[in-house]
Amino acid sequence: MTVVRTAAHDELVELLDARVRQLVRSQGVDPQREPTMVRRIAETVVRDHDETSLTGAVASVPEPAAVVGELVARVSGFGPLQPYLDDPEVEEIWINDPSRVFVARNGRHELTTLVLTTAQVQELVERMLKSSGRRVDISQPFVDAMLPDGHRLHVVLEGISRGFTAVNIRKFVLKAARLPDLVELGSLTPSAASFLDASVRAGLNILVAGGTQAGKTTVLNCLAAAIPGGDRVVSAEEVFELRFHHPDWVPLQTRQAGLEGTGEIRLRDLVKESLRMRPSRIIVGEVRAEECMDLLLALNAGLPGMCTIHANSAREALVKVCTLPLLAGENISARFVVPTVAASVDLVVHLGIDPHGVRRVNEIVAVPGRVENDVIETESVFHRTPGGDLVRASGQPPRPEWYARVGVDVHRLLREAG
Repeated sequence: MTVVRTAAHDELVELLDARVRQLVRSQGVDPQREPTMVRRIAETVVRDHDETSLTGAVASVPEPAAVVGELVARVSGFGPLQPYLDDPEVEEIWINDPSRVFVARNGRHELTTLVLTTAQVQELVERMLKSSGRRVDISQPFVDAMLPDGHRLHVVLEGISRGFTAVNIRKFVLKAARLPDLVELGSLTPSAASFLDASVRAGLNILVAGGTQAGKTTVLNCLAAAIPGGDRVVSAEEVFELRFHHPDWVPLQTRQAGLEGTGEIRLRDLVKESLRMRPSRIIVGEVRAEECMDLLLALNAGLPGMCTIHANSAREALVKVCTLPLLAGENISARFVVPTVAASVDLVVHLGIDPHGVRRVNEIVAVPGRVENDVIETESVFHRTPGGDLVRASGQPPRPEWYARVGVDVHRLLREAG
C-alpha cells in the first residue's frame, strides 16, 4: 500500500520513528536480528498514537499498516531502499548520487523517483556494513559485503567515486535452483540440460563464462546442485553467493584486512586452503586474478571443479584463463599455462542476455585437450542459431569413459539431442 508523501506525513513518521527507536533502545532490542520485535513495537506506537488522535490532540495515522512497514524499514531494514529490496521483480539497485537511484527489472534499467540525502546514503551504508561485519573508510575506500538476505553490496567512497558515494546492491533472486529450472526459464533446452547434468555427475571440469549480470552464479548454482551427494564440496568466493543444497559442503569466503592492515584472506588463500580439506569437488565463485593458477593446478591434479569468469565468448574465456595465471609470478610462462588449461578445462558454458533481457546459454564448448600453435582447440557441442534456438552442434565432449563410469552413454545422449 502506497501512502501519499506530504510534509505533514513526513513529520508524523519522524515523530513515530523517534518513539520506536527510543523503545527499541530501552528494551535492548537488536533491530537487525530481531525485526519481529521491532514490528511489534512499531504497531504498538502507531496504535497508541491513533488512540490519542481520537481526542483531537494529534493527527491520525492515514494508513497504519503502511506506516508500520515504513517504520520497520527505517529502524530494522534499510529505510527508503527497503521497498525495492522487498520487490521480487527488482534484480539490482544502485545509487549514483542521492538524487539518482536506479533499479534493474528483467535486465532493463530504470530511474526511480526516490530522492535521498547525502546523510541518508551514509547512514544506509553504515547500517548495511554493520550487518556484514565489513568496513569502508579512507584506507579501504571500496568494499564487497553480503546483506542478511543474501544480497551483495558494493560501495565506493566519495573521492574514488566523484562527488558522491556510489552504492550497488545486487539482489539474490533465486529464480532457478536446478538445471530443469533453467529449462523452464528458457535459458536451456532439455537436451542441453541433460548433457550438463551428466557432465557434472561424470566429474568434468566446467568453466561458466559471460558478461556482468548474465546469470553466471545462477548457472553455477544449478550445476553444483547436480553434484552427487556422496561427494565432498568446498567452495571459495569473494562473498557468499552460492546457494545450493548438498549434504557435505563447506563454503569459504574472503576477509578484509583489519585496521592494522593485517588478517586479510585472499581468494588465492582460500583455493589453497580448500585443497587441505579433502574435497571431492572444488568450486570457485569467480576467478579474476592469480588464484586462477592455483585452481588450474588443482584441476590438473585430478580434482573436479567449476568456476565462473567474465568473458564475451567461450573462446575469450579460455584465453583469459590462460592469461590470469601469469599474474601469479614471473616464473610462470604461457608455455606451461596453455597446455595446462587445455588438459584441465573440459567444458565452457557461455551465457548472454538477449535484447529482451532474457538470460540464456549461448554455447556449450568442449575442450578436447589439443593445442595447435599455442591455441587451444575447441569443439562446439551446443550453439545458439541466429534465430535464437540452442541446437546440437557436431562437437563431442572429452573423457567419454568418465560418463560411462556413471552409467551414461554420452554419444547416445547427444545423438538423441541432435
